[in-house]
Parts: sequence; C-alpha cells; structure tokens
Amino acid sequence: MRKLIVAAVVAMLMLGTSVSAKEWKKIRVGVEGAYPPFSWVESDGTLKGFDIEIALALCKEIGAKCTLVTQDWDGIIPALLARKYDAIIASMSITEERKKKVAFSEKYYNTPAKFARKKGSGITISKAGLKGKSVGVQRATTHDNFITGEFGEDVEIKRYGTQDEAYLDALAGRVDLILADSIAMEAGFLKTDNGKGWEFVGQGYSDPKYFGDGAGIAVRKQNGDLAALFNKAIKTIRANGVYKRINDKYFPFDVY
Repeated sequence: MRKLIVAAVVAMLMLGTSVSAKEWKKIRVGVEGAYPPFSWVESDGTLKGFDIEIALALCKEIGAKCTLVTQDWDGIIPALLARKYDAIIASMSITEERKKKVAFSEKYYNTPAKFARKKGSGITISKAGLKGKSVGVQRATTHDNFITGEFGEDVEIKRYGTQDEAYLDALAGRVDLILADSIAMEAGFLKTDNGKGWEFVGQGYSDPKYFGDGAGIAVRKQNGDLAALFNKAIKTIRANGVYKRINDKYFPFDVY
C-alpha cells in the first residue's frame, strides 16, 4: 500500500511539473479589431494596429507561433476563460477588478483618458458643467467605470459595444461628449475628416482607482508562466529597439 501511495504522489508531482513547464510554441491571442490605432480590420480582413504589431513582436521574441483571434470587447475575458485563446492583447487596463478573474503581465503602454466635445459647444468638465449632458463611452471599460463613479449622478451615460459606435452617435448629435483613451480618440476620430468638428476638453485622467496601472496582457490565472514570458519579451523589445520602431509608426511620443 505504501508503495502505491508513493507511486501516486510521484506521478502527481511529475504531472504538475509537466504542466508548469509547458513550452509555449503556439500562442492564441485574443484581439478586439475595432479600436484604432491600436487594432482594426482592413477591408481584406487583415488585422492592423499597435496592439497587433506588439502581439506579433512579443510572440516572435518568445519563439512562439502567434494566432490572432478577434473577439467583441464584451466577451473578451469570458472567451479567455473558456480557452478560446491563451492571452488578450487588446489595450486592456490592469485593474483590481479584472485581477479577480485573470492574471496580467506588466504594462506594455499607458495613456490617459480625455473628454471630447463638439467645437463651439462651450461644455466644461465639472459636475456643474456636465449636469444634464450625455456622454458616450465604450461599455464595460475603465472609461465606463470612471464616468459612472465620478459623474454618474450628473450625466446621462450612453454605452456602446465599440468605440466607433460612440463616434457615430456623436456625429449624429446623440451625445454631447465622448470619453475615451486620448490616443485612440485622437487618431481614430479627432484627426479624421469626420472628427474635424470635435476637440479635446479638460484634463487627462489616469487615476489608478479607475484606470489601473496601464495596459497589460491578460492570461488565465493558472498560466502565470505565460505572463512571465510576456514580461521578459516586453523588456527585450523595449531594450532592442523593436518597441520604439512599432511605437513610432503610430505615435509621436513614447506611449510606454
């Protein structure tokens, strides 16, 4: 009996070792594909953007084949937990609430949120200035949490499945303001022909209470080894110039 118990324990230890020592030669990465300039889908179906290039660069550094899987934002964490993919690289802020469900790498970028208003509207950012105004945000984001927590009693919050849907309603006059990542909104809206009639207003917001510690790579909690590989790869591409090359294609300053 003792020999059987010992054999069982050894087998369990060997199984545990094999799991923890998994070699990540193939990594499926969940991306949104609807958040320019971080990710979008070209007319031919090709994925483009900062997140996309960072994902591919990190997989290359790890030595793994990278498969990109598009997923709507609302279901992006549930799909990770359901093993549709192994990691999320989709401008996801590292927050305490999300840490209850998933593990994160260290940040790979960090940019503030800002409001935008229609030019000439005269709207100011304060509880009094926002009283009775409508604000468009992408649903289930840090921006949604921020506007709800700080101004929820003063404004009408309109939530959208994608950031592009918020922009369309802004152009249609159905919202007075938009709250979003400043870089995403500048490149994806304000600098486009459609967004010429809109402008930033007020300060940038980056309170860790709402916005966490920057954007990180989410993995299942039992895959801490994969998060560690991503951490090492982030440090490497920061040091060898690969990150800068990608960064400079999309932004005039270092978003790290």
